[in-house]
Amino acid sequence: MIRERLGKELLYFDGGMGTLLQAKGLKPGELPETWNLTHPDDIVDIHRQYYEAGSDIVLTNTFGANALKFQGTDYALKDVVEAAVHHARKASESGVTDKREVYIGLDVGPTGKLLKPMGDLDFEEAYEAFAEVMRYGEEAGVDFIHIETMSDTYEVKAAVLAAKEQTSLPVFATMIFDEKGKLLTGGDVPAVVALLEGLRVDALGINCGMGPEQMLPILKEILTYTSIPVIVKPNAGLPKQKDGEVWYDVDPAQFAGFMEEIAKEGACVIGGCCGTTPEHIKAMTAQIQRNQLRPPVKKDLTVVSSYGKAVVLGEKPIIIGERINPTGKKKFKQALKEHDLDYILREGIIQQDNGAHILDVNVGLPDIDESAMMCEVVQELQSIINLPLQIDTVDPKAMEAAMRIYNGKPMINSVNGKQESMDAVFPLIQRYGGTVVGLTIDENGIPATAKGRVEIAGKIIREAEKYGIDKKDIVIDVLAMTISSEPEGAKITLDALKQVRKQYGVRTVLGVSNISFGLPYRPAVNSNFYTLAMYNGLSAGIINPSSEDMMRSYYSYCALMNYDQNCEAYIRQYGNRQVDVTVKSQTEITLREAVEKGLKEEARNAARECLKGQSPLEIINTQMIPALDAVGKDFEKGTLFLPQLLMSADAAKIAFTVLKEALSELGETEEKKEKIILATVKGDIHDIGKNIVKVLLENYGFDVIDLGKDVAPEVIVEAAVREQVQLVGLSALMTTTVVSMEETILQLRKSCPECKVMVGGAVLNQEYADMIGADYYGKDAMQSVYYAQQLFGE
Repeated sequence: MIRERLGKELLYFDGGMGTLLQAKGLKPGELPETWNLTHPDDIVDIHRQYYEAGSDIVLTNTFGANALKFQGTDYALKDVVEAAVHHARKASESGVTDKREVYIGLDVGPTGKLLKPMGDLDFEEAYEAFAEVMRYGEEAGVDFIHIETMSDTYEVKAAVLAAKEQTSLPVFATMIFDEKGKLLTGGDVPAVVALLEGLRVDALGINCGMGPEQMLPILKEILTYTSIPVIVKPNAGLPKQKDGEVWYDVDPAQFAGFMEEIAKEGACVIGGCCGTTPEHIKAMTAQIQRNQLRPPVKKDLTVVSSYGKAVVLGEKPIIIGERINPTGKKKFKQALKEHDLDYILREGIIQQDNGAHILDVNVGLPDIDESAMMCEVVQELQSIINLPLQIDTVDPKAMEAAMRIYNGKPMINSVNGKQESMDAVFPLIQRYGGTVVGLTIDENGIPATAKGRVEIAGKIIREAEKYGIDKKDIVIDVLAMTISSEPEGAKITLDALKQVRKQYGVRTVLGVSNISFGLPYRPAVNSNFYTLAMYNGLSAGIINPSSEDMMRSYYSYCALMNYDQNCEAYIRQYGNRQVDVTVKSQTEITLREAVEKGLKEEARNAARECLKGQSPLEIINTQMIPALDAVGKDFEKGTLFLPQLLMSADAAKIAFTVLKEALSELGETEEKKEKIILATVKGDIHDIGKNIVKVLLENYGFDVIDLGKDVAPEVIVEAAVREQVQLVGLSALMTTTVVSMEETILQLRKSCPECKVMVGGAVLNQEYADMIGADYYGKDAMQSVYYAQQLFGE
């Protein structure tokens, strides 16, 4: 099996499929996968060329073969997949002339849709779309599943789960990063690695989007975090355009040179993506010998992640915010009973603003459906906050439901030394990935000695090994017992912390405030115990980030122990303040804050409140537009990511609705700004980028005419002439459809030369946009808004 060779010898993938199909006559807008049925000899010929070039692995021509893309076509997916696998196998019979063992991978690309809450595709719908094709692939005899060109951690999770749960095949997964090492939806390298390793893929890596030289820095970062084999499949450089033809600027010899450097860095499986040909692969396999492999190196990193942020539990302590938990909190209990999600979201935002690194989420109350509420709260929090979450529940059903829909690698609180607990929780960690908190309690209760708690920690670690759970994914909680009833409780806990770290080398966590129950002025006891715990090996304290005393302890400790370089964080926190420091707590949120944070109901209520003292137009100009501008700038700076951008846009839309109703009642209307046409070009059925641009343009008041996807040039031109627009935005995500974009621009120039054209999409860059005659290239949605504002003199 291919799994047995991974990481032991260098393996060679094939190269691009679309480029060669275009050369054979694939038309713009034609689904490449249909050629499995209509042009079988051409598909076999392409596979054969790659085998002859030295490829060990050939991918089936099924990149876009899923029910969402094939909806409304005359082709049965099962027939398409079976034919694709047949062609790859047939090609090996004539293409492999030596005795090397070769493999067929089922190629699985993205759906072309954004998943909820950013888009309209449900997680389980995406799962089913992937699962169907994967089942067909396994039945047809593929050797493994290769999920590639993924730009969203949530979508790749749906695909990996489908592969793991619906087939018995090895699973590879590669993502498409930009030059900053970010996914479209904001995920960074450590977050992606944490997720995919947690889901137990067999190999992970990067493909598409850039050439081999540009991939090197991202590869190096991947290798810093991952312990498993890494795949690298670059494009043949950057796309160029000449006389209606697309070509790439890295030739086979140059490609081989770059790929040799990539292999030396530590990539285990190498090949090509867009623009690469059998000549590129032949040059690569001739130049790079299998024995040049650098085997994967195990990394002992304890990592939890969200869609866009990874937190490493290392020597520097981290803060887990404790406020989203009903224990001892009357207002929070009331919010849960009344389904007041905005109260819960505000608690999350405040903890994030006050310095939390991870948020604990506990919604357990006797009177509510914990599974449903936990899932809802997790999804709502993840839509506006990019911090990782700790799923805190004693209910295995609620735990599994939340783990399944969680976007990232969560922290799980908790398991304990009781066999019943380990039997229930460890299979979930094995299935969904996660860093699990192990409580040192078993059938005999909580040991009265440090030694007893350390022994239970060892029992938990050993049991976890049986499920393939490494001790780096276990964080031990030696339990803080209240000193008002157990005078030696603090000393025992501190001793146990020290021993667990020394004996097992695992990270630790504590619910710090437990230590002071029943005592007056608890913050003093809590903060001093917190400092002692950190000094004795506490990796993560579950604390209230709104507590002045606790945060003073944290920042002071980090400065004293040189975890805070040059005391920068301490100075930033306290440099301009007196001794009395205030931290943010729950208060009324302004309209501007609600929009910036993406709080939809808060935005609605705040807009209504503002109308009591201001006119609608005044509110729009003084609060709404500044809020959108602030969000846009943060997005440009890379401090805020696509999910937050879209949630902010949704909050703004709700507030605008309130303000427009008020304008209507006053007999006024908001001045409608200029019309802009948006369309995904002929042959391209991906509308993610276009839809994002539409949302933002509408929020800035522009009148957007959305022509949809797969739109012919003449339809776009006709609409531009009819509506007399001055700006058309065109989107393309596939190399096979950029020719349609150029043709659309040519026709627009003839019929309405005064109209400006902005273009965007993953396959485009500034040079390419210039070559096809576009007036502006928007590398992200906010840049398109800025160009529209500039064009119309705003």
